Amino acid sequence: MSEVAMELVDVKKTIGKKEIIKGLSFTINKGEVFGFIGPNGAGKTTTIRMMVGLMQLTDGDVRILGNSIKTDFKKAIREVGAIVENPEMYPFMTGWQNLMHYSRMIPGITKERINEVIRLVGLEKPIKEKAGKYSLGMRQRLGIAQALLHSPSVLILDEPTNGLDPAGIREIRKYIRKLAEEENVAVIISSHLLSEIELMCDRIGIIKNGELVAIQDVKGPVETEKTNQNQVQMEVIPADKAIELLKEHHGIDAVLEDGNLAFQAEKESIPKMIQTLAKHEIAIYQVGVTKATLEDKFFDLIGENTIE
Repeated sequence: MSEVAMELVDVKKTIGKKEIIKGLSFTINKGEVFGFIGPNGAGKTTTIRMMVGLMQLTDGDVRILGNSIKTDFKKAIREVGAIVENPEMYPFMTGWQNLMHYSRMIPGITKERINEVIRLVGLEKPIKEKAGKYSLGMRQRLGIAQALLHSPSVLILDEPTNGLDPAGIREIRKYIRKLAEEENVAVIISSHLLSEIELMCDRIGIIKNGELVAIQDVKGPVETEKTNQNQVQMEVIPADKAIELLKEHHGIDAVLEDGNLAFQAEKESIPKMIQTLAKHEIAIYQVGVTKATLEDKFFDLIGENTIE
């Protein structure tokens, strides 16, 4: 059984009379990469700020390895490393000097540990170069190394691939997966790049208007009423009669797209739909089934045009 690294228990945040976060509850396990996504203004950054103690909770609790950030803040926050967007480094110092400087702020960090995190993020070659010469991807990796110096159980990354080119994004994705698997760290990623989140994460929490609307297992169905949905395209004649039959017999709202029927359905129900259409002498020329992408599911759950 997986060990819980972080738990949010009915977390709420009210600013003035406005309820920003409306009772978030979920857990993140050690060795897991957890994506935290939602439209602008959904409450992602506010939640992250509460997770790391930069903003006070109005109600509820955040527990890190069972320690409450409300009643045992120092013990809880010791287990957290975090980067918000682009990490700031001293450009006139080398990567090594930057890490040495940060290590002095936390007791007990050895040179062996510094070398270990350098190796983990793959910065062995450029570590003696000045940080001002680093590419954005290298700076991100140095930032991750800094956040890992004190061996946290939870690593929180807010937009870790922000501003990176495709090669840099792929690089950071690789190191995030490596961290989770080799260091058994729980990694929480907030991002708006849905395709990257889908490649990087084990599970995803989708937030809208300060509420958790779904938990998505990347390799499984969404944990809401709309489970196991597939995108279905059918080339049929006559199409208008087929649309009526699917609605009448299966409750499916199909639409015409580029001359083909398009709708969402569970894979198991598709053969029965084909039987219904064939029985009513609908000519079926082609059936295509594709798994709904994270983007499809995201917009299905939060709706289109929800930038707030």
